[in-house]
Amino acid sequence: MPPATLDDHALAARLATDAGALLVDLRARAAAAAEATGRPLDGKALGRAGDRQAHDLLMAGLATARPHDAVLSEEGVADPARLAAERVWIVDPLDGTREYGEVPREDWAVHVALVIGGVPVAGAVALPARGVTLATRPAPPPPPAWTGPPRVVVSRSRPPAEATLIADALGGELVALGSAGAKTMAVVLGDADVYPHSGGQYEWDSAAPVAVAAAAGLHVSRLDGSPLVYNRPDPYLPDLLVSRPELAERAIAAAAGGAGS
Repeated sequence: MPPATLDDHALAARLATDAGALLVDLRARAAAAAEATGRPLDGKALGRAGDRQAHDLLMAGLATARPHDAVLSEEGVADPARLAAERVWIVDPLDGTREYGEVPREDWAVHVALVIGGVPVAGAVALPARGVTLATRPAPPPPPAWTGPPRVVVSRSRPPAEATLIADALGGELVALGSAGAKTMAVVLGDADVYPHSGGQYEWDSAAPVAVAAAAGLHVSRLDGSPLVYNRPDPYLPDLLVSRPELAERAIAAAAGGAGS
């Protein structure tokens, strides 16, 4: 399997950052227009516009920089030819569309990942509202030393049952946050310790976050500990575990019903 090049890592970071800047500008203009007219901000319409415009930017950037690579985007039409491609970019132009439309929330992201042989080998996650992009090269440093009860990060609206099992097994606490990218980066940055997900995601939700988390030395897998495999015929990839390495084995056991083993 040929490795990613330094240019691939840099391209992922640049495209994620550029799409994030577009989204920040679009959001600011929408908020200013709402304030000027005295009308409530239409968060759903803003989210739709953000999805579309960020998708267009990423697709144009990849077409220019990597015209021979395949692309799978949440906002695009999947091309079956990607299944035979050696290099496939998997992107989520706006991860956390709802959070993006809820100004001034910060827990939304842009994902750009390069997958070779089913593995995300280069990638970047932009947290545009925070002015931060985390990428695979240079990799983020390991998170600060773990102290206190482990923080298990979950969705605000639908925390999975496995998260409660894991928190109970580890003597931890649940912390609610928005998008998948924001939750994964919380573990990378040391703001959380474990991110378990079940119940529905697609490859674009986790490819770039997994690439960045793995580069930072974190554990990444399915909830049962099996490998995450990308660029499959069906992009549905419903579960995920991102964790500090020292907590991963216990988290996997707890998710399977073996809490505290």
